[in-house]
Amino acid sequence: MQVIGIAIGLAYGLGTAALAVIGFLALRFADVAFATSVSVTVGSLIVLGFLLVPLAFGTDDTLDPRAFSLLGVPTTRLAAGLALSALIGVPALAIAIVAVAQIFTWTRDPFAAFLALVGAVLIVATCVLGARVTTSVAAFLLATRRAREATGLIALLVIVSFSPVVVLLATVDWARDGLRVLRSVAAVAGWTPLGAVWSAPAEAAAGEPVLALAKLAIALAFLGLLWLGWRALVAWMLVTPQRESRKRAYVGLGWFDRMPGTPAGAIAARSITYWLRDARYHTSLVAVPVAPIVFVVALSVAGVPGNVLALIPVPAMCLFLSWSIHNDVAYDNTAIWLHVASNVSGWADRLGRVVPALLIGVPLVFIGSPIAAALYGDWAVLPSLIGVSSCILLAGLGFSSVISARFPYPSVRPGDSPFNQPQASGTAAGLIQSLSFFAAIIVSMPALAFAALGLFVNPAWHLGSLVAGLLIGLAALVLGIHWGGAIFSRRGPELLAFTLKN
Repeated sequence: MQVIGIAIGLAYGLGTAALAVIGFLALRFADVAFATSVSVTVGSLIVLGFLLVPLAFGTDDTLDPRAFSLLGVPTTRLAAGLALSALIGVPALAIAIVAVAQIFTWTRDPFAAFLALVGAVLIVATCVLGARVTTSVAAFLLATRRAREATGLIALLVIVSFSPVVVLLATVDWARDGLRVLRSVAAVAGWTPLGAVWSAPAEAAAGEPVLALAKLAIALAFLGLLWLGWRALVAWMLVTPQRESRKRAYVGLGWFDRMPGTPAGAIAARSITYWLRDARYHTSLVAVPVAPIVFVVALSVAGVPGNVLALIPVPAMCLFLSWSIHNDVAYDNTAIWLHVASNVSGWADRLGRVVPALLIGVPLVFIGSPIAAALYGDWAVLPSLIGVSSCILLAGLGFSSVISARFPYPSVRPGDSPFNQPQASGTAAGLIQSLSFFAAIIVSMPALAFAALGLFVNPAWHLGSLVAGLLIGLAALVLGIHWGGAIFSRRGPELLAFTLKN
């Protein structure tokens, strides 16, 4: 299987490198300004990828410096040997091919070609040594499960936070403004350690030898800093044992002391503990504050007025918060046997699981709605904001209570990385997610309709939105808890069998 993995990785790496070679060869015949913009932007992203991917997701560091701690090899020699060994691998081969390809782009005059040749060596050395540094940092600092979970969560948050940037880039008229955007990016990246080595031959080709030498100096200085950092890291790891997770001393029963001594209270305490400590729930909650940002950016680009955009975040956050428990049973994995063996009431199970979302959602509605109304500039919309947000939150939790008991699908197992989502057969998982997501919006249509009438016809309709939203939301929540509870009580053995298989 390792040989097969290496073969697949080699195929992907060489395929990607081949595309880059074709691109750099084509840039040889393009205008200098255009070739500079493309090569510097793409090159900077490549270097950034070599630096961040091992740190964000971690890798199996086969040549960990700590494995050589008993051999008595001098630190400098060991650091150099491990750095050279990193040249053997698919990523190093791919970046070497790309680095050689960029030489052909700048064979426009002897000085530019010379800088491109020197730059090729610097590109390979920077990428490989940078990846070597971040790989060792990841292997050393991310040895504990909590550290890996925290880093994975931060990486996911950073990735999701780039969604508004993607939305903005999608709105650019690339046929008209694409070159201007690329030039702006390349102009900044060319003076950073990420893009300086790619920009030096471009400056020479543009007739700017002083700028070319200055950027070459930046690239050399960055490589020197990487080497010093790598040597210091090797020296530190040789005398430092592997990190171990510290055992925490807990006093009392935590949330079990604070919640009522009933089946529903015990399950609520257990669910709150999960939400506070389980990285899988943290990953789901990342979407709650980020999703409204994506909506607001997309709608602002479409020309929606700023005061109208203020009405979107609170209902959107309530929607994603209520949707986050639609597969809660699958998150329990085999621990669901506790509920089945104790013959806990189905409605108690359903009620306990919605408590964490209510503890977050209710303050969100009553704190966020006044802020949104103030940003909108008219306090008359406050009843509609509370009504619509409450309806979406409560109705969504009601539907999730039913969906998680009737249609669970495979999810990340306890202790696994949040990125290790198992494959679900067929299209069932996608349909279940879509159903649980849009059902709350459909049920909330009366409250939304009254809110629209309040905005465009008569402000008196805002009170109707508040009343309708609260009544419909509470009814949907109560019905969902009882209906989902009946399903849970009836399908307990099937749910246990499902978690055992998945």
